[in-house]
Amino acid sequence: MSLPSIGKQAPAFKLLNQQGEAVSLKDFKDSHNVVLYFYPKAMTPGCTVQACGLRDSQAELAALDTVVLGVSPDPVTRLQKFIDKESLNFTLLSDEDHAVADKYGAWGPKKFMGREYDGILRQTYIIDKAGKLRHIIDKVKTKTHHDEVLNWIKDNLS
Repeated sequence: MSLPSIGKQAPAFKLLNQQGEAVSLKDFKDSHNVVLYFYPKAMTPGCTVQACGLRDSQAELAALDTVVLGVSPDPVTRLQKFIDKESLNFTLLSDEDHAVADKYGAWGPKKFMGREYDGILRQTYIIDKAGKLRHIIDKVKTKTHHDEVLNWIKDNLS
């Protein structure tokens, strides 16, 4: 597993959103910065805390021409339930075969309760309007993730 290079074009992707519509990175080129964050599973405690922080920061992110895209291996139907349950105001993407997570180095070995397995690594990628990868957060703290994202964008992309 290797992370994509900062300063280079971010790996291209096309995934289905919570409504089954195709979304690709190029949809945002020249118009928005993108916060692409990978999370393990919708409606679990840590993922909910992280998503709600981003939800509550949405107005500030929008003012910085920034969109949030959350990516998980959940099926499309589960994504819509997560949005409805938590009133999320950003796009969630389904990466069931983890092909995009692989491209971004966000799939790999994990440990939970003494068990080892492969899964989504909680990581965030900040991509500028030109489609270049500008920052990677690979040690995400779910409670303060939104603040870290917002502060980095304010200091580096505004």
